[in-house]
Amino acid sequence: MSIEQRLAELGLELPAPAAPVAAYVPAVEAGGLLYISGQVSQTAEGRITGRLGETMDLDAGREAARTCGIMLLAQMKAALGSLDRVARVVKLGVFVNSTADFTDQPKVADGCSVLMADVFGDAGKHARSAVGVPSLPLGVAVEVDAVVAVKG
Repeated sequence: MSIEQRLAELGLELPAPAAPVAAYVPAVEAGGLLYISGQVSQTAEGRITGRLGETMDLDAGREAARTCGIMLLAQMKAALGSLDRVARVVKLGVFVNSTADFTDQPKVADGCSVLMADVFGDAGKHARSAVGVPSLPLGVAVEVDAVVAVKG
């Protein structure tokens, strides 16, 4: 089954990839890897803003991280032409806008991690960091970047 078929099976339709908001590019392919710039939590309705432990609960944080994963997929497809070129999701870097006493960043990050495994199977299982930060660009709740191994 192609990844496009898998997306349809999961009921996922990828949005247009987000344009950069500053002086960088969305993705760079080098040495068999695709490096994807941080993608922020957003839906078609707008950015998902807030702080975990203050204005957002864990379920909302997981969903925010999942939206970052959907945009990562959109960026992969734009950069590679097809998600079938993804050999493996190597690493995710997850940044969670959270209070000093919020310690469930790994559970928030699972919103994106589970999506990658659902889409790519074993090739979606990756190394990861999940870090709490006091603020993120544009006031978003979550930002996720990725490194992906690419097939020829």
